[in-house]
Amino acid sequence: MKKKFRRIGAIACAAVLSFGALAMFAGCTTDHPEIEIIYTFNGKDYKVDYRLSRADAPKTVQHFIELADAGFYNGLCVHDYDSNFLYTGGYRLVDEDGDAYDYDANNTGKSFELEEIDYLTAVKELEKNGNDFTQSVWYTLPDGTRDPLYTVYGEFSDNGVYSEALKDYYHSEGALVMYYTEKGSKTPDVTVLRADGGKGNDVNGNGKIDEAEKYQTAQYATNSITSLFYTFLGESSPTNTAKYCVIGGAIDYQSQLSDGLLKAIADYKDTLAEDVSFTAEQTVKFNTYDYFEDIRKSDINNEETPFNTPMSMPIIVKSVKVTKY
Repeated sequence: MKKKFRRIGAIACAAVLSFGALAMFAGCTTDHPEIEIIYTFNGKDYKVDYRLSRADAPKTVQHFIELADAGFYNGLCVHDYDSNFLYTGGYRLVDEDGDAYDYDANNTGKSFELEEIDYLTAVKELEKNGNDFTQSVWYTLPDGTRDPLYTVYGEFSDNGVYSEALKDYYHSEGALVMYYTEKGSKTPDVTVLRADGGKGNDVNGNGKIDEAEKYQTAQYATNSITSLFYTFLGESSPTNTAKYCVIGGAIDYQSQLSDGLLKAIADYKDTLAEDVSFTAEQTVKFNTYDYFEDIRKSDINNEETPFNTPMSMPIIVKSVKVTKY
């Protein structure tokens, strides 16, 4: 238990330095922020630059930037991998002592397993250390007050956000996408800040959007984007945009991914014997730390979900850095 809180504390401490950088750029945001993700694989670093789109998903992009500035993603791993996806954002690899995987220190035959991040606890700790997280989903308490859930209203077509084609990015090669885990059937209603600012909710019909019209009640299950994201490596998969939020894309897919990280992975796999797999099946239970007890205990969590986790040579997210706000 002590190790878990030390890990959360380490994330929070790293955030103090990044908060000052965020303040410097608070007044000069652009429609297309840029980030760099540095992946560490087989002892080497691989930088991948992404361009984001506030036009496609303003709240989700802001949420991602705030998590990156807080250092939330640093040290996490690619927890699920196949030829079309690099999934990350919610897990780290730890040994039997609870120490996180590090190539230089831990490439010594130790055994590791996935550990889910307690997202809500982690972001609250980061907030205590000076980081701000923009709220757009709240649990409404019996007295009418709102308890923030530190999650984001899903900006995708199942929530009516995309009434027409995406403006900048599609679910195609190099897309950067935020997603959520399935929540099961027992999902409560929450209060959400409408993605359109209330324009489509003019109840009074007077063309003036009052404060109440900016909000609506919606199911938590499809409005619970926290920190999970993936890079799509396939050519096209438009169906995923119904539930998941495309927030950007790789700027130089060929050089930085195809000829960079992905080539390094392929070269490593070629060194393995034919009967040796690059990934190992790691099973986890979804929503272990979810805010709602009914979701933590829902039917969907009774069975463990398999991830194809890079284990013989893990892929670690060394850092996620905003290079252009």
